[in-house]
Amino acid sequence: MDEVVRQLRLAIHDAQVAFDCIGLGAVERAHDAMITAKAALDAAETVLHHDLERFPLTELAGEGAKVMAAIAD
Repeated sequence: MDEVVRQLRLAIHDAQVAFDCIGLGAVERAHDAMITAKAALDAAETVLHHDLERFPLTELAGEGAKVMAAIAD
């Protein structure tokens, strides 16, 4: 779950960059940031899909909660 959360955080960051770039009129840079945000989302989904096939859902949910709690600290 660490990698899933890491990739999601990257996607959020890149999406925010794209949003800001659009506001600044930097449309080409916004497009690049959208591509990297999508790649990070795809990576997160791939890892999560793989983990769902390997581990029980309750175990993954517990791991996800631990990762999110660690980020909050």
